[in-house]
Amino acid sequence: MKTSTIQAFTRLSMLLAGAGLAAAAWAAEPAPKDTTASNPLGGKAAAPVVAKGTPGQPRQITWEELVPKDWDPAKEFKGMDLSALDDGDPRANEMLMKMQEVSNNAPTNPAMNGAEIKIPGFIVPLEEAKGEVTEFLLVPYFGACIHTPPPPANQILHVIPQKGAKFRAMDTVWVTGKLQTQRNDSMMGVSGYHVSATSVTKYSGGAK
Repeated sequence: MKTSTIQAFTRLSMLLAGAGLAAAAWAAEPAPKDTTASNPLGGKAAAPVVAKGTPGQPRQITWEELVPKDWDPAKEFKGMDLSALDDGDPRANEMLMKMQEVSNNAPTNPAMNGAEIKIPGFIVPLEEAKGEVTEFLLVPYFGACIHTPPPPANQILHVIPQKGAKFRAMDTVWVTGKLQTQRNDSMMGVSGYHVSATSVTKYSGGAK
């Protein structure tokens, strides 16, 4: 199904504004509900966990920590009127391209560079071998990069696991490893972070 310029524009503006996207059904098991950047695995949001971490141990982080506090992607688009544009208007394509550029160049949080972290999210496979995922993107909500436009680059992690992981697209997992502020361009989206993952394990709820 071809997405119209205005539909894509609207979806991308929602992503840049940090709006939550509803989950769709997944073949193997029910998809999490009401997934958002702050509640990546859906359902009723759990109380925030303040993970101070233990020396030598990874620290559980939230997706918000990956975004610089002073970053406001919407400031360049304040006052725009979507209702005044249609697919035939060249301004719509121009604005969509500008918004995609802002999203792809979303700044990372330098304080996170080099941190040993643990974070939950959804898998978007990039490379597979012998039924295992050997390279993937980790995204904060169901459908990102596959059913909807990619999130901003600071909300996408490029993950290389030490060992191939037996998961498929949109499976929910915990990723543990060293986080680096490193850009990577792939056909599925632009990531602002890279993780050399020591482990990729199935998400079953809670910090496990």
